[in-house]
Amino acid sequence: MDLDIEIDGWSQNHDWADLAQAAMEAVEAVEPALANQRLSASLLFTVDEEVRALNREWRTRDRPTNVLSFPMLSREELVALTPEGGPELLGDVALAFETCQREAAEKGASLHDHAAHLIVHGLLHLAGHDHERGEADAAAMETLEIKALAKMGIKDPYGDR
Repeated sequence: MDLDIEIDGWSQNHDWADLAQAAMEAVEAVEPALANQRLSASLLFTVDEEVRALNREWRTRDRPTNVLSFPMLSREELVALTPEGGPELLGDVALAFETCQREAAEKGASLHDHAAHLIVHGLLHLAGHDHERGEADAAAMETLEIKALAKMGIKDPYGDR
């Protein structure tokens, strides 16, 4: 998968693009459907104000959130996608700096590790995983997140496994 990364409003003293690339590779390792070279996705590191506007426009929720995902393919379309053919846009992910920073502090985690978790989480949403469909789906998604983060050397963000 090819990841188009834009960074706006995040600290320049960290290589967020390298983190995003590492997270994408870790997700591809645990979710093979994403390893298709035809796929591309965009990842926007932005500020709460921008994520709030996106959340309001597309989800009718007038508040910022840590990560938003906008899938362009259904799970069935993704799994059926062959390696041959033209490029396919998987979707878009946006992370909100202030919310991510606050949550990391609340969890006692580094912003780096929390952002990695949210990138993994967002990419799994693009792959059709959804923790809001029920407990079994949430547990399955958490398991994939934990496995991907472990590949990056990041401990279980849920702390219960």
